[in-house]
Amino acid sequence: MAKRDGFASSFGVLVAMAGSAVGLGNLWRFPYLVGTNGGAAFIIIYLAIVFILAMPIMYSEFIIGRRAQSNVYGAFRELAPGSGWGIIGAMAILCCILVVSFYSVVGGWTLDYLFKGLTFQFTSDTAALGGMFDKTVTANWRPLIFMLLFIGSAGAILLSGVKDGIEKYSKVLMPLLFVMVVIIAVRSVTLPGAGAGMDFLFKPNWSAVTANTFLDALGQAFFSLSVGFGIIFTYASYVKKDENLISMSIKTASADTLFAIIAGVAIMPAVFSFGISPGQGPGLVFVTLPYVFSQIPFGGVLAIIFFFVLYVAAVTSAISLLEVVVAYVIEEFRLSRKIAVVSTVALVVVLGVFCSLSQGVLSDVKIFGNNIFDLFDKFSANILMPLGALLVVLFAGWKMKMADFTDEITSGGLHKVNPLYLKIILFSVRYMAPLIIAVIMIRSLI
Repeated sequence: MAKRDGFASSFGVLVAMAGSAVGLGNLWRFPYLVGTNGGAAFIIIYLAIVFILAMPIMYSEFIIGRRAQSNVYGAFRELAPGSGWGIIGAMAILCCILVVSFYSVVGGWTLDYLFKGLTFQFTSDTAALGGMFDKTVTANWRPLIFMLLFIGSAGAILLSGVKDGIEKYSKVLMPLLFVMVVIIAVRSVTLPGAGAGMDFLFKPNWSAVTANTFLDALGQAFFSLSVGFGIIFTYASYVKKDENLISMSIKTASADTLFAIIAGVAIMPAVFSFGISPGQGPGLVFVTLPYVFSQIPFGGVLAIIFFFVLYVAAVTSAISLLEVVVAYVIEEFRLSRKIAVVSTVALVVVLGVFCSLSQGVLSDVKIFGNNIFDLFDKFSANILMPLGALLVVLFAGWKMKMADFTDEITSGGLHKVNPLYLKIILFSVRYMAPLIIAVIMIRSLI
């Protein structure tokens, strides 16, 4: 069997992991959650949850993935042969297929709006912009074309492999993404009345903190750090044995959080400068911000930069989701990467067509009260992802040999781990994480 591909450098691992974590949600959901849950108070709570609870779960996935040196399904067959733990891998693969199917539709919207920006179609008429977004979403053919372009660009990167594809392009795209967001942030904070947006993000308001604040922070941390998708397993299997898993996890979480905060600075001051409500979800990105850009000097250029940023954030996340499935197909069915990528992309395209059309001509088709797009979204986010994370920590904490757990987290003794911190990690993996994930699942289902 041919030698497995892998990352060539620590920086390559970091930017690839950051690419999987940084997505569309960072650009509007995180800033909104910060503002409506106590500003800086939410950020403090979020950071505590990331580094106390979410990080040990990341460690678990890193440890299992690198230990097995296999795809997410094969990892559990390797570490627990003859058991039923492989169901975790099967769930992760299904989750990635469902998520990337509807995510590619949204990715297509970002490309469509990038084209609209390049052809200067944005106006100051909010009604016209609202109609533009409705047509973008509900049309039959146009969103399908841009979805194909989006998923095709992700597939083209994956064809080159891990080192020459994922790592190579991530090294270019992620720093470029960061620079462009900073450029928008600098322009945003110089607008009249931008201070209100900064207060929205960073002024502590502990009176706004409720039990839901903690649950919102938990959900955002899990989703943003790609916990429960199988992405970390897959990428970890490409990581060299001498890499420091704790350091890598901390850097990934820090980069993701920093990007989310800068994205908030890029968006919210501009939104408040024009007296617009920040809690509009996709409407904020595709309707309100084009209006804002049309009102400021060099707004046309900023609109192009912004929607290119959206596209890059979306495509790097799509790459990581697709790679989980591609790695499985390559190793379990002994197929070439080319065939694995083409077949995976073809499956996603078919499902993506139904997701896209469910916003328009198939909107009356309901399954459990949801259209196809929303069904894929809710089933993956509310069931597959948290259940997968729950089973992962149970496997790492109770099934996996502690000698193997410790050997991986210390990289065979190359990197020392404070004994107290190791105990905290084990306590979180065995007891705290399962309890909190169960709470999240119950809340999501209710």
